[in-house]
Amino acid sequence: MLSSLRSECGSPRTRSEAYVRDSESAGTVPSPDAIGQPVLRLALVTLGDPNQQTGGHRYHRKIARAAPGSGAEIRFCSIPDRSWPLPIATAARTLRAASERSDAIVLDGLAAAFVAPWIARSPVPVIAVLHQAPGGVGHGWIRTLAQGALDRLAYGHASGFIVAGRSLVDTLCRLGVPDDRIRFVPPGCDVPFDGEPPLDLRQGRDVAILCVANWTPNKGIFQLLNAFASLPENAATLWLVGGADADRRYTERVRRRISAPDLSRRVMVRGALPFEEVGRMYRAADVFALCSVVDAYGTAWAEAISVGLPVVGWRTANLPRLAKNGREALMPEPGDLPGLASALQAITSDAGLRERL
Repeated sequence: MLSSLRSECGSPRTRSEAYVRDSESAGTVPSPDAIGQPVLRLALVTLGDPNQQTGGHRYHRKIARAAPGSGAEIRFCSIPDRSWPLPIATAARTLRAASERSDAIVLDGLAAAFVAPWIARSPVPVIAVLHQAPGGVGHGWIRTLAQGALDRLAYGHASGFIVAGRSLVDTLCRLGVPDDRIRFVPPGCDVPFDGEPPLDLRQGRDVAILCVANWTPNKGIFQLLNAFASLPENAATLWLVGGADADRRYTERVRRRISAPDLSRRVMVRGALPFEEVGRMYRAADVFALCSVVDAYGTAWAEAISVGLPVVGWRTANLPRLAKNGREALMPEPGDLPGLASALQAITSDAGLRERL
């Protein structure tokens, strides 16, 4: 993809000062021009803090860390994350700042709708990075329609596309984007291993179930809790890892459910954690459960599978592309709460099944 960016931007220029913001380590990655190599200068326009612990933001930070090895540097330019549609008011300024001293703009799909009214003015090529289809996920129908129209307007000015999920290739092709302008780049998985003693996640119960997801309706946290509540008291301990500040109303609903007598003693909330700590959680769990309905790739699923955890999740989104039902995962049909409860019952009560998956 960097080679295609170079063809769009012409010959890169050599700079005496450059940097790549490495959000994972809070450090600076040396730029190629430190040894006299030409540098492709990119600005990644995103929404909100680029240090957020979401799959999409981690994906962007991986790109930034890898860029120097391909003769490029990436700086982050963020549109302040405010209530819809207020970010549109400041997006023009962010877009101008991003285009200054840049050969191209890398546009996060989360920011696409907000820069759409101004993107035609960009003096440099735009490469869009998509983690979700136009219109976003989890919004009401009015916002979904409005955001979808703005997203499509922005993508109409993009010179190329990077997509994190194969389904998004089909989405863009249906919008008329030639497939030779699309690059499918899966996030992959790189669960860290720190060598520390294993954590005790079972807490005296038979099995430890881990869910790694930010608390939003499309991640299915509430459905998972209701299905988990059907298990016997000593069957499993459920650990929830992920940010709880994205949707205040949903978070309050989830917290009320967790505080109910049938769950309060066996659901543990850890919140957002550094990825190294998340890696320890993966390696100490017995089962991974995530009931997302929209993930274009599903990094958390892939990470769980990579460390050998059996997975429980809906037969939808990208999970069927990552795992086979009955081989690496148990996948009830979306919304089938009794089926989800049955899958959790089977996988927590049958050690042989967990070993086979």
